[in-house]
This record gives sequence, C-alpha cells and structure tokens, in this order.
Amino acid sequence: MSTAVRPASFDRTHTDDLIAFLSASPSPFHAVASAAERLEKAGFRRVAETDAWDASAGGRYVVRGGALIAWYVPEGAGPETPFRVVGTHTDSPNLRVKPVPDTGSAGWRQVAVEIYGGVPLNTWLDRDLGLSGRLALRDGSVTLVQLDEPLLRVPQLAIHLDRQVNDGMKLDKQRHLTPIWGLGKVTEGSLIEYVAERAGLAASDVIGWDLMTHDVQPPAYLGKDRELLAAPRLDNLLSVHAGTAALAAVAAAGGELGCIPVLAAFDHEETGSESDTGAQGPLLGNVLERSVYARGGTPEDRARALAGTVCLSSDMGHAVHPNYTERHEPGHQPMPNGGPILKVNVNNRYATDALGRAVFTAACEKAGVPWQTFVSNNSMPCGTTIGPITAARLGITTVDCGIAALSMHSARELCGADDPYLLAAALKAFLEG
Repeated sequence: MSTAVRPASFDRTHTDDLIAFLSASPSPFHAVASAAERLEKAGFRRVAETDAWDASAGGRYVVRGGALIAWYVPEGAGPETPFRVVGTHTDSPNLRVKPVPDTGSAGWRQVAVEIYGGVPLNTWLDRDLGLSGRLALRDGSVTLVQLDEPLLRVPQLAIHLDRQVNDGMKLDKQRHLTPIWGLGKVTEGSLIEYVAERAGLAASDVIGWDLMTHDVQPPAYLGKDRELLAAPRLDNLLSVHAGTAALAAVAAAGGELGCIPVLAAFDHEETGSESDTGAQGPLLGNVLERSVYARGGTPEDRARALAGTVCLSSDMGHAVHPNYTERHEPGHQPMPNGGPILKVNVNNRYATDALGRAVFTAACEKAGVPWQTFVSNNSMPCGTTIGPITAARLGITTVDCGIAALSMHSARELCGADDPYLLAAALKAFLEG
C-alpha cells in the first residue's frame, strides 16, 4: 500500500473531460474516434497499415475497427529503443442488434438482440436505451451512428405477475431481454431503415451493421460532496481516456525519453480478445515490429527492444462493496479515491509479478499519487484482463492495474471522481520511462 497522501480535492477538469469522452463514445468505434480526435489535437497523425512508415520523430496512430494503437517516437530513438505500453480495451458488455433485427410479439414491435460479454442482465431492465455503432455501406465506406434518444426499453415484469421476484429473479437471455420500440405490425427492414434515415443515408446503401444499445442517461457526479462518478462504460473507457491523456501529455512535453510510449486500445476484451482487433491478435506486435523496422532496425533490434519493453495493462477493478464485504479479501479492500490499484493473482489471471510491482510503484511515486492493492477472495473466481494475453503473446513484462469501482459490467458503474486523474498521472509517469 502506498504511503502517499491524497490531496483533499482535485481540479475536476480531467474528470469533466472523461464525462465528455464517455458521452461521445457509446460504442468501441466511437471510443476510437474520440481518442483519435484528442491525439490529433496533440499533434499525432494517422498512418495506414497499407502504407510504408517513415523513421521521423513524432506521434502516430493506427485505427482498425474498434481498436487503436498510438505511439510517440522521441528525437534520437534508435531501433533498439524499448517501448512502454499502456494496454486498455474499448468494448463494454451490452445488448447488440442481431442480423435480422425486426421482431415482435402480441402487438408489440421489438428488436432482436444478442448478449455481448458478461452482462448483469437485470441492470438493463427498465432503462431508456439508444442505439450506436457503425454502418457498412455499398461503396465500401463506413459511417458511425449515435442515436442518443430513448428508442428501446426492456420492460420488467410487474410484481403482480411475479410475486416471487424478490426471492430471486431469473432472466432467460432469449425470451426476456428483447427490447420493445413500438406498437403494431412487425415490418422487415424497419429498424435499419430508421437508423439509416437518421444517419442521412438510404437504407438500400446499408449492407452491414454493428449496432448496440446504450443507456441514454448521461454520466453524473454522485453524493453529497460529488466525490463519486456514476456512468456507463467506465470499464474500460476510463482507462482508454486516461491512457490517451497520458500519451498526449508525454508527447506535448517532448524532450529526451529512454523509451517509446505506446497506447494500445483493443476491442473484444469482454469476449476473450480473440479477433483481429483483440489482444490475442497480432495488431500490437505488428505495430511495434514495424516501428522498429521503420527506424532501420533488424530482427535483432526487435528482440532487444521487446526485451526491455514493459506493458501496464489498465482495466477496472473491484472496490470493496459495503453490502457484501464477505465477498472480498479481508486484507485487500481498495476504496474509491484511494488511487490506482495494483491487481495481483498468483494463478496468472493477472500478469503482475514482483518486477512489475516495482515498475508500478515507481510510476506512482514519481507522479506523487497513492496506490492500493487488489487480490481476490480465495473463495471467489478471479476475472482476467489483456495483461496475461499480452505477456504471453509478446513475451514482455506486464503489470495489471486499474481503478476501484462498484457495479462492474452493469449498465451503469460507479467509481471515485478523483481516481481518473490519479490513474492518468500514474500512466504519464510510467510512459515517461
């Protein structure tokens, strides 16, 4: 546990910007666009994977679907210069629209959805839901769409029709999670026609879509002293935002660095990371390798660079829950606004080891922020992150960290309002090497 003392309060500018980021990022594709916009303002430029990359200094980023890899090459960096990687993910559990979306029953028009990731199903009941995602068009282009209005709702059964609901509600994913969006006859193609119209497109031009629901209630400070933040998609857009801010700050400071700072924001972490945009895929490894070769490196230089590389996998963690304290490890009970948490699991569900702990501690001490440790109760299964995947795939030292939160994976989560800034400060210190 850190001995640093958290200041009584922080300027909430960082958390205010996080709220704007969350509101603009209801899907992984929007999160990538939001991060790219911030990086562009910081002087980064987008490069295509199909183009040749040059050796010049400066910031660059690559976008592939719902994933983004960004890096900053300082002046004087050699091909063997190691990387400092902040790893995050852009996806969150939710309800996603099926390929044939128009359905209904008993005079109601509904939308067929599939459950994405580990969703606490009851948190999606009786919420006003919008739609967001991307539309693939006939000409090969892609358009992002964000409908921040109450279009859909999954209504809960009234207690009069289920007197035992408070004894334990059991929801069937196929039968009970289909949202309603109107009355009348089900018409094939009506949902996509509506979404296309709202995007200023002809429905006939839309030949594919990745659409998902999101709660339209905006993020908000919570509590008498506004010391908490209630918001959707904190897992893990809080880390994406913090990593973006940290990388932009390092690039803006310039100067000599002993490493190349990198932000890796993957998609599909919530479903196992096995995709071309997930941590199991080759995207990050390819980008790091090409960066070495663009600076005139050889396979030997690549091996040297990776041998000195460290990844800090930043993902949300569990704060101790006051109503379920028995579910937590008694000696490790992180609290909101206590600073970033170091996540440890000896069975390698998290990648942290003693060497990684030293790197994390040094970054927090350099930034002057407190930190905490999270370990699961031995009787409770432990979740996992991109950390072990990245460590195994690239053979690099990896540390798992994050922010302590309640209601993880719910439609709306809760964390400390100061912690986003504290995490970003620690990530910046880490990226500076």
